[in-house]
This record gives sequence, structure tokens and C-alpha cells, in this order.
Amino acid sequence: MSYRIPRSDIHFLLEHIIDTPALLALPGHEELSLDLLQAVLDEGARFIEQEVVPLNPVSDREPAVLNQGQVTTTPGFKETFAAFAQAGWQGLQHEEAIGGQGLPKLIGAIFGENMNAGCASFALCSLLTDSVIETLSQAGTPEQKACYLPPMLEGRWTGTMNLTEAQAGSDLSLVKCMATPQADGSYRLQGEKIFISYGEHDLAENILHLVLARTPNAPEGIRGLSLFLVPKYLAHAQGDYAQGSRNDVYCASLEHKLGLHGSPTAVMLYGDNKGEVGAGAIGYLIGELNRGLEYMFITMNAARYAVALQGLAIADRAWYSAQAYAAERKQGADLNKKYPAPAPIYHHPDVERMLQTMRALTEATRAFTYYAAWLKDMALKTPDASLRQHYQTRYEFFVPITKGFATEMVKEVTSLGIQVHGGMGFIEETGVAQYMRDARVFSIYEGTTAIQANDLIGRKLVRDTGETALALLAEVQSTVEQLRTHAEDEALQYIAERLDQACSAYAKAVQYINQWHQDKQARAVYFGSVPFLMLAGTVLGGWKMAKSALACTGQEDEFSTQKRSTAVCYATYVLPRAQAHVQAIAGSKVMDTYSLYS
Repeated sequence: MSYRIPRSDIHFLLEHIIDTPALLALPGHEELSLDLLQAVLDEGARFIEQEVVPLNPVSDREPAVLNQGQVTTTPGFKETFAAFAQAGWQGLQHEEAIGGQGLPKLIGAIFGENMNAGCASFALCSLLTDSVIETLSQAGTPEQKACYLPPMLEGRWTGTMNLTEAQAGSDLSLVKCMATPQADGSYRLQGEKIFISYGEHDLAENILHLVLARTPNAPEGIRGLSLFLVPKYLAHAQGDYAQGSRNDVYCASLEHKLGLHGSPTAVMLYGDNKGEVGAGAIGYLIGELNRGLEYMFITMNAARYAVALQGLAIADRAWYSAQAYAAERKQGADLNKKYPAPAPIYHHPDVERMLQTMRALTEATRAFTYYAAWLKDMALKTPDASLRQHYQTRYEFFVPITKGFATEMVKEVTSLGIQVHGGMGFIEETGVAQYMRDARVFSIYEGTTAIQANDLIGRKLVRDTGETALALLAEVQSTVEQLRTHAEDEALQYIAERLDQACSAYAKAVQYINQWHQDKQARAVYFGSVPFLMLAGTVLGGWKMAKSALACTGQEDEFSTQKRSTAVCYATYVLPRAQAHVQAIAGSKVMDTYSLYS
């Protein structure tokens, strides 16, 4: 069964939920219009449906293969990536000043969701390249930008991020990869990096690796890390080595994974004396020495947001498949006897509950994830400096929530998708098991859910004693009041009641965490960090679904009817989770008291 991009929901969000007029009014967007943005997205959807969607089942069955250091990707990947590059999609969201198309980050986010829904294994290559482009554009020298950005924006070269080592997973203070300075200003890198997505492949002419390493006599821990750019092939003459010389960086092996089979996950060896440049991979310092983690966070934050889009994308694909199957599969009698037996299974209440929960979680997450991209656009280009800071602070608050919530949400949605399919969901022929397997890693890589939650609590919530968190809550409460002005509308009153209850839970949670932080009860704070992240995502999703229901009030078309029903479903089955989350947070002190491992 083929997959269709959710054009109607995307257009609805741009027209009614996202403040698109404010986006279009930003400097540099004078030639843009809503019609133009939608036309670009529709063309992207056409490309994805025709070229990328067919790759998904193939990527699962025929993974990338390593042979004597060379990786051959899934059949069809190379040709489709060439078409992707030729059409200019890699430069979509990047500034015109560096050779991109200059479209808003929001448009890049929507296109990114759609690409990942088409085939997440395929989309991961361009996702990582986007992150490397963003890092170089902010931290690279003028010479580095001139050399490396154009071929990446053209899709001729791709990029990777190299952090993890066997002994250094989330704790990057343990990184051992060594970069030794050379007389010509370059560095020679030696070490091993693991879990490097698209570390080696056959899609592009060259691969640029961003590598965290330490120099001799660097400070201990993360303070001694620096960031280096290591090309697979040298991009310019380097000493006695000509442009195009094979660097001393090689793929030693590919991992055999639960999912995302089409994405080559490489073990990379630096300095194994196999290239054309002698022992040690030639690399170039990005920015200043010992500030590598700071620069790498540019890459990681871009990637973390992009991984949220991956979770959203696979959730939508799982919902689409389950909805289509439930419309075709006929079993049992309809309880209202409106339809002849056997009836399509989506007429059965529990199947509808599952389908609507899948849809509600997906559409709510899409709405607040797009809102986060809008915040980033506003932070980048709003003329007023104080407003730019306001938008940037809020965007930073949203990033760990979008990444954590979306990647946890997709595990529930893909599991429900299998359940809707029944026994057919447990066999590979239907393809829905692939969604669950592919999505499982999203809550792990680019920082686990706990890392996102700890960032949300430690760097975002308590740094201003909850000011940003509570200012956001005030906007949600304003939406509750808007709902209440429609006293005659039973659905809106119901949503208002449930959303108000969730807001109260959120406010209590902020109070608990701030108090424990002030009391220096760190373990209690962090026992509650993931529940708080999930609580925040639950409330934000409820906020956007409530605004969607308001936007559809008085409309009787099919889309509006479905959207209101989905908002009611979210209020029924998702918003009550806020109470469970705040109770878990409230119990964190008790959990700390009775901890087994403290």
C-alpha cells in the first residue's frame, strides 16, 4: 500500500495554527507568500511520494553492504539521492548567503517530516548533512565555508557527526580520539568512532566528518574537546597531498540493527594508515581549541529537532497504514447495526479508540513541532533584539520536549498500529512491523529521552526558576478561556475542562521541581525529569489540538469534523495522562528515599 503525505493537515496548520503572516513579514521573506510555500511543499510531496516512498520496504529487506571498506547502499538509494540533489532539496532551508534557497526553517521541517515518512533510512543522510551545514555556517572560517558548504548544499557531498566511542557514549568526557597538530596548521587524527550514521556510503562524491577529539596536553574531560572536520577525500591541496587524495579514515564494519536497515551505521577508524596521506587522518580545526562540544551542540541541537520530525513522520505513516487496513478489514457486527455484518473494523469502538489515539498523538505533535520551527525562524530574523531573545529562549525550551515527546509518542503509535492490524501486524508482509523497529532508536540516538529531560530541567526550567515554563502556560490558559466563551459548544467546553486540569498538573510540577532544586535535592528532581517532559508534551499537544478545534468551529466539511473529533479524542485519552505524570513527579522524593541504587 502506498503512502500519501498529509497535505490537508499541513495546509491547515499553516493557515490556522501557525502565525504564517508574522513569518512572511520577516526581513528576507518579502518575495514569499503562503501560496508559494504551499506550492513548494506540494512539489516536495510529489517527489517524495513518487521517488522516496517506494524505497521504504526495500530498505528494510536489502540493507547497506560493506565490502573491502566500500559501502553499497540499498538498491534505488543512489539514483534517488541524485534526483534529490539535482532538484535542490538539500539547500531548501539554508540561507541564500551561503548558497541555499533561503526558505524558512518551518518549510525545511515540514519537508523533513515528509522525507522521513517516505523512507527514514534514506532521509537520515540529508538530515545529518543539514546539521553539518548549520555548524559550519556558524562556526567555520570563511575559507572553510567557501570550500565545504557549496558542494554540501548542492548534494554532491554529505556530512556526518562523530562523537561516540566504545567507552564514551553519553559521557563525552571519556573521549580518547587524539588530534595532533601539524606544522602546516592541520591535525592528524587517530582513534575509533562508533554508531556513525552514513559514515561510509556510495551516494555522494565525498563525506565530511565532524569529529570530537582532544589535542595533546588538552584539559581533562569535556573542557579539552575540540571539533575537527575530516574529509574522506581532501578538498584542497594539503602539503604534499593533492586535492582528492584519499584520507586515512575508513569504515571498519557496519552494525546489524533492529531497524533502519537501509541506513549504514559505521564503525570509523581514524589513522589506520590505509589512505594516500600516510598515518593519521588529516583534519582541520573548527573554531577555537577546547570549545569542540560547544560547536558540536550546534550540530546536535539541529539533529535533535530533526529526530523529533523522524518520530512524527513514522507515527503518521503507521496511522495511515492502520486507518487504511481498518477500512478494508471486515469482522464482526456493528453495534449500532448501521452497517451489514461483517463490518469494517473501524466501526468497532475499541478499534476507533486506537485509530483516533494514533491520529490525535500524531497531529498534536505535528502542531507543536511546527510551532517550534516557527519559533526558530522568528528568533533568527525578528528585527527587535529583545524579541529575538524571547523567541530563542522559547525555542530552546521546546527542543528537548519535541525530541523527547515525539520519539516516545511514536513507540506507542507504532505499537497501536500493529494492534489494529491484529495477527497481520505481527508478520512482515504488511510492513507495519518495520515502522515499530525503525522508530525504536529515535528515543536513543542524539541523546536519550532522559538526556532530553535532564536538559529541559537542568538548563531550561530551573535556570529561570520556571519563568519560561510558566509564561508558556499562561498562553495555554488563554486558549482555555477562549474555549469557554463558546458556552453553547459541548465539545469545546469538554476540551476546556480537560485542558485546564492538565494545566493545573503542569503548574504543580513546575512548583515541585523548583522547590526541590532550591532544596538541593537533585535526585528527586531528576527522578521526575522524564515524567515532566512527557507532561509538558501532553499539555502542548492539548493546547494545539484545542486551537485546532477552535479553528474548525462552525465548519461542517469533512476535514473540520474529523479535526474536532480528534481533538475530543485527545482530551479523552491523552490529556488525563497529565494527572499521572504530576503524581509520579510528586512521588519522586519518596522514590529517592526508597531507591535501590542510591
